[in-house]
Amino acid sequence: MNKTLGELQKQAITELSAYSDSARLDVDLIICHVLSISRTALITQDRMVLEPEQLNQIQQLIEKRKQSYPVAYIIGSRHFWDLELKVTEDTLIPRPETELLVEMALSLFAEDQTTRVLDLGTGSGAVAIAIAKARPEWSIIACDNSPAALSVAKQNAETYQLENIKLINSDWFDDIPDQQKFDLLLSNPPYIESDDPHLKQGDVQHEPQAALSSGRDGLDDIRKLIANAKCFLHAHGWLWLEHGFDQAQNVKDIFTEHNYTNIKQHLDLFGHTRISGGQLG
Repeated sequence: MNKTLGELQKQAITELSAYSDSARLDVDLIICHVLSISRTALITQDRMVLEPEQLNQIQQLIEKRKQSYPVAYIIGSRHFWDLELKVTEDTLIPRPETELLVEMALSLFAEDQTTRVLDLGTGSGAVAIAIAKARPEWSIIACDNSPAALSVAKQNAETYQLENIKLINSDWFDDIPDQQKFDLLLSNPPYIESDDPHLKQGDVQHEPQAALSSGRDGLDDIRKLIANAKCFLHAHGWLWLEHGFDQAQNVKDIFTEHNYTNIKQHLDLFGHTRISGGQLG
């Protein structure tokens, strides 16, 4: 049976509402992806009759979403900052709270100041690429221990034709030369407790687990980063990290334990402390 775009949209939203809290957005993104149209066109072209092949493809992807498969992986992209980034199952899906790291980076140093930045565990390259695009005079290195994730980051950097970003295969600092010093280190590291049941639920269950969990209290990688970062910072350089909404005090204590100064923390839009930073004295 033929369906118009509007009829399919309404039906799909009703079906998906039992499985997703963002059914309307999910359906819109899937339809726009298959038909290569904008969300505005969903309104202006709602009487368009779909071809059987289009209808079948959309319905297949809606069924996939019903199985909690992330929309970002279904359509192969995610919006972050002012970017549209390719994502795959080899990368974490960039989230709005991670934009706090970009905001902090851009606020710390002047636009025309010679600034060296290292993004640790770059994944899709979201943070590094956002900064590199906004600050073409800065020098950015982004590292990850996953060659597959670095391949995605490379494609994203090439999309925006960035010449001030370099990608390195490194497990945290392992393959960063000791003589290299940076003004700013950034990371969205794994920080979920390894036995957290949420790791097996919703979208998260499909994301790379090594990029999500970090020991019994979720802080193993954060401890490693804070302990080792000082060797790679210029005097008065900064380290900023994303962490869980309930880890702020523990992260602050780790910064204090390692004698960082000017320790600061910032809230996300929900009022949770989600990033913390410290300065090399």
